[in-house]
Amino acid sequence: MRNFLSSKVQDIKPSGIRKFFDIVSEMKDAISLGVGEPDFETPWHIRDEGIYAFEKGRTFYTSNSGLLPLRKEISNYIQRSQGVCYSPEEEILVTVGGSEAIDIAMRALLDEGDEVIIPQPSYVSYAPCSYLAGGKNVIINLKAENNFKLTPQELEAAITDKTKILVLPFPNNPTGAIMEKEDLEKIAKIVKEKDILVLSDEIYSELTYSGRHVSIVSLEGMKERTILINGLSKSHAMTGWRIGYACGPSEIIKQMTKIHQYAIMCAPTISQYAAVEALKNGDDDVKMMRNSYNQRRRFLLDAFKKMGLECFEPYGAFYVFPCIKEFGMTSEEFATKFLYEEKVAAVPGTAFGDAGEGFLRISYAYSIEKLKIAMERLNNFVTRLRQK
Repeated sequence: MRNFLSSKVQDIKPSGIRKFFDIVSEMKDAISLGVGEPDFETPWHIRDEGIYAFEKGRTFYTSNSGLLPLRKEISNYIQRSQGVCYSPEEEILVTVGGSEAIDIAMRALLDEGDEVIIPQPSYVSYAPCSYLAGGKNVIINLKAENNFKLTPQELEAAITDKTKILVLPFPNNPTGAIMEKEDLEKIAKIVKEKDILVLSDEIYSELTYSGRHVSIVSLEGMKERTILINGLSKSHAMTGWRIGYACGPSEIIKQMTKIHQYAIMCAPTISQYAAVEALKNGDDDVKMMRNSYNQRRRFLLDAFKKMGLECFEPYGAFYVFPCIKEFGMTSEEFATKFLYEEKVAAVPGTAFGDAGEGFLRISYAYSIEKLKIAMERLNNFVTRLRQK
């Protein structure tokens, strides 16, 4: 029998994040710091709205674009957070998490051979989604000495006459890096001069620790050439509810909606009703969780300092990205040895691109108690390595 599988699908490697999670799930007394999922339960008033929707029998399909009340709340949220107005009827699409939005944006925009600039280290889905849509990935390796920010020089060097999309993954997973307004202004200038589109993944926008997040769509001339992707998974502890959204020019959203229509139909109805409540009345919940994450962030940075482990200070998301180059191991070797010797799972930096070599991603979306135990084990581990 011939091989019926797509060669493109076979070329894609499985996610490097899940490997260590699967191992630790079978390991007694192990601690996982590998998965980027909030340890908070979805706030009760949001869950209650989902229960109420279920009790009322709201189990039907919604419009392909999502409930209009939800799209209105998304529009209100962006207006109050970024001062930018999106039409709920034409410029917003509710998706099954931010990941679906990334996928269908790539498919709606790319023709075979179009180039997509992807700064790395970054979220694992960009490159496969681009590749499956026919894009040619052009990787920019972000540097620790630049605080893992995208510089205008790096962007200009990567652009060719085939460039169509720049992926802007900030606040960044896995590094925790952010782009401030002055950084974005330089990038926006080049984007407009070179006439390319931006896919701005801002799923961690509410988890910033040095002032408010600034979106590139808030800069002059950028709303019309940006697809803004966001969702409620990280900000409102709603990962399993699967609510994301895309905002952008109406013609692009229209084409994305067609793909969404045929592949998905609509995001889960009960989840959409809960999301309306989250965006209407969830700001205090977000603030509480952000303050807790910030406490954990500061604890980890202090722990690294005490054990002499180099780590730049992240100002976004809920990850730290310590450097482990001094130990002469690859990130994969370090993470594997750490897991089996100390029963703590972290993710090798290379799971997020070649630029992640020599680094380790540690998530602090876990309780401070677990983080304290994990840091004690990490201190024991690096102490032994230095004594060899």
